[in-house]
Amino acid sequence: MYQHWDANIIVVIATGLAVCVVVLTHYEGLILLSRWLVRLHESQRRRKVLYGIFGVLVLHVAEIWIFGVTVWILLQLPDTGSVAGVHALSLLDAVYLAAATYTTLGFGDLAPVGPLRFLAGTMALTGFVLITWSASFTYLEMSRDWRERGR
Repeated sequence: MYQHWDANIIVVIATGLAVCVVVLTHYEGLILLSRWLVRLHESQRRRKVLYGIFGVLVLHVAEIWIFGVTVWILLQLPDTGSVAGVHALSLLDAVYLAAATYTTLGFGDLAPVGPLRFLAGTMALTGFVLITWSASFTYLEMSRDWRERGR
């Protein structure tokens, strides 16, 4: 299907690196957020949930940017693919594509073509896993808060 196996290998390696960086960012971010939330004074209980939600959102935006930059860099290399729907893809266009893919919203006005599709599919799977991880984290933090209130 693809004639340029070197470009395919570059996309696979870049995808693996991006996924590793994103997962480690999420893991370390949740650890830091959890430690910070535990230290908050009891009088700030209501704010804990909001801080947790905003913290998770910041993590996801950072992860989308990591994927977006990866897309943008790959598009600067020959034969790694293109994006249908735009003549010249800017960095913000790449981040937009990453956001639509990461959140599993899907392709609309921009769609990857060629080897770049491997990154897009992996990005969607990673986004789905990390979003559900964040939902679990938020639930556990809220449960801990509710248990402490019941004491």
